[in-house]
Amino acid sequence: MHQLANPRRFRRLADRIWPWTLAATLLLLPVGVVWSLVIAPPDYQQGDAARIMYVHVPAAWMSTFVYALLAVAAVVALVWRHPLAEVAGRAAAPIGAAFTFVALITGSIWGKPMWGTWWVWDARLTSVLILFFLYLGYIALHDAFDDPQRGARAAAILALVGAVDLPIIKFSVEWWNTLHQPASVMRLDGPTIAPEMLWPLLVMALVFKLYFITLWLLAIRARLAERRIHTLWARRGALETASATPAAPGVAG
Repeated sequence: MHQLANPRRFRRLADRIWPWTLAATLLLLPVGVVWSLVIAPPDYQQGDAARIMYVHVPAAWMSTFVYALLAVAAVVALVWRHPLAEVAGRAAAPIGAAFTFVALITGSIWGKPMWGTWWVWDARLTSVLILFFLYLGYIALHDAFDDPQRGARAAAILALVGAVDLPIIKFSVEWWNTLHQPASVMRLDGPTIAPEMLWPLLVMALVFKLYFITLWLLAIRARLAERRIHTLWARRGALETASATPAAPGVAG
């Protein structure tokens, strides 16, 4: 990991990876969409309304996955002072917030015909909403201080504290009596969803994951370039200030 602390080395690695992940995303996306919306059968109880799960479920998975990544980056930044960890976390946060927002919106759309309402203060829905606010808080804290280092440290601490919400999201349907259905894919006894619906769901999940990796690498590259520009401007300003300062007159003997 310390080898990736060199921005040039990381950019070279990212430049080799992101074109492949982007190409894979563009190739698999139409496959997943057609498989999900046309080929996969409707649910025997919910009918075609259940097809929204092919967007809702991958978005919900990615919302927790990205936040877990954020927490790991926070640990690395706080403990090992890895210079790329803070950049990686800050680049991931807006993408994770977008996934969480999509999960909340699609969940509300799905809940209207199933529950008869757009929103209920269900344990799963509430904990995901808290996750969305944690993302927004992390992003806001980075810009809340004049000293960027203080902002990065405060955001990292929030990310670690907020990680408590991840097991609550995962096990909320088991710990409390909720309207949200229990897990049907990630189960110790195996998935309970029919294979003809499971496979397109997994393809869409892979599309979301590849899409995230592409955006994440590009966002890290952009932030590294932004830091480089700020550093160059700071050096230029320091040189101009030094050259404009008149030399102190010598003391006459």
